[in-house]
Amino acid sequence: MEAAHISSPLKHEKGGWTSFPFIIGAVMGLTLASGGWSANLIVFLISEYNIKSIAATQINNVILGCNNLFPIAGAIIADSFFGSFSVVAVFAFISLLGVILLTLTSTIHSLRPPLCAVGSYACQTPSHLQYGVLYRALSLASLGVGGTRFTIATMGADQFDQPNHQAIFFNWYFLTLYLGSIISYTAIIYIQDNISWSLGFGICVIANAISLAVFLLGKRFYRPSKPKGSPFMSIARVVVAAIRKRKMLSGNCQGLDYYHGDTSTKFQVRTPTENFRFLNFAAIRTEDENQPSWKLCTLEELEDLKILIKIMPLWSTSIFLSTTIAIFNSLTILQALTMDRHLGPHFKVPPGSFLVFNLVATALSIFIIDRFLLPAWKNLICQTLTPLQRIGIGHVINILAMVASALIESRRLHVVETHNSNGTPGSSIVPMSGLWLVLPLAIVGVGEGFHFPGQVALYYQEFPSSLRSTSTAMISLLIGIGFYLGTAITNLVRRSTGWLPNNNINDGRLDNVFWLSAVIGVVNFGYYLVCAKLFKYQNVEKHDDHDHGEVSSIAH
Repeated sequence: MEAAHISSPLKHEKGGWTSFPFIIGAVMGLTLASGGWSANLIVFLISEYNIKSIAATQINNVILGCNNLFPIAGAIIADSFFGSFSVVAVFAFISLLGVILLTLTSTIHSLRPPLCAVGSYACQTPSHLQYGVLYRALSLASLGVGGTRFTIATMGADQFDQPNHQAIFFNWYFLTLYLGSIISYTAIIYIQDNISWSLGFGICVIANAISLAVFLLGKRFYRPSKPKGSPFMSIARVVVAAIRKRKMLSGNCQGLDYYHGDTSTKFQVRTPTENFRFLNFAAIRTEDENQPSWKLCTLEELEDLKILIKIMPLWSTSIFLSTTIAIFNSLTILQALTMDRHLGPHFKVPPGSFLVFNLVATALSIFIIDRFLLPAWKNLICQTLTPLQRIGIGHVINILAMVASALIESRRLHVVETHNSNGTPGSSIVPMSGLWLVLPLAIVGVGEGFHFPGQVALYYQEFPSSLRSTSTAMISLLIGIGFYLGTAITNLVRRSTGWLPNNNINDGRLDNVFWLSAVIGVVNFGYYLVCAKLFKYQNVEKHDDHDHGEVSSIAH
């Protein structure tokens, strides 16, 4: 947070802090736009498109999954083909088109079905044309998020040469993300729920347009970044080369000529390791092979892939962790829709805004853990809290959050039963304060404060150096897969049980869904313990003095 105290160089060189205001301004506008349309999507689908509640959560999970998977593709496109500036500019424009189309759906009555009371059985469903326009709008907006969110962060860091300046930039980048998200989850959602959806989406259009303009205005100040080639291509080359050369030898590979690539590299291994020997064929050089190709890779690329294979089981343990969080977030909004959300006589909290409590809890817990808990732990037992321990604590806290959600939902259903027996059967609004939902949201946020930074630290330290810049994107990939799995599990539960009725959740058993999520969490935690026990750190020396300083702000 020290950008204001760092003076620009006297020479008018490209990059550096001269480019900082343009990039951060673009980040703020894009975050406001993406948060403004995605944070309240479930409520928009239910109230404006008459889509049933469970179906709306499934659509929401698919879109949010895309929001977290597309950044991986955006990073690969930027690294391999077009460079960061072109990718950000094009996808920011695509995002603008998507938000404009969403605004039109909320403005033009023929693009959505007639309004209907929430929970009614007689609502008219959207036509094929209306669904088509809606899905195209959401697809464009989601593509825009994927092509800009992490790519612009990489571009911003590339403007600086000194690591401490890059660290300061990332601090500002994540602060801007949090600030923009909080504004979206509160002010913009309030406008959508209480004034008009057209105005709320219109603000997103303005924010997106301004961010694109600011980003383009800074072009002459940016340091150009040429495509460097994606490290994922090297991984693919190892696999293809190993398959193509699998019949070259039938015995061991001792005494063969292994390709080392650039002799100036610091990579010291002269022969491949014994594990995953079937891949070693990829680095065997024949007489006519002198450079990397789809038939030959370097020893460094080969060993990098082996490291990835070793860490993948541990990485996979966080998929179901993200899945339970995805299910929890969607169902929490449905709960909020049925509860008393008044704060005082005049203010009513929008249901989509409840997730801001999770965001705030995560930010506060990261700060407390980073500045107080980790130093205290190290002073107490003379050892730092390792990334594996932080992830494990996050698993346990997440299970407790699912249990708390199940208990609160049981209480809510009891109030529903009592309320109906007292003379108001069929009412979808329950006389129970929505503030009860803050407790599990806060617990989930605390869990995220442990396991997300723990995962970032682990992947950053253990991933091969060629993949270090993309290691943090593995969190985005986990979240994306978690949303898709959450959709699949929700659909399975809806089809095989009566727990998730499409019209009125008061007739269902959401508490059983939360209990199921807790059971999934317990089984997954057991799987995590096995993987953590078998895992061996490759860079164990880094855990003593580099564990918490650089990753404290990377959770969302």
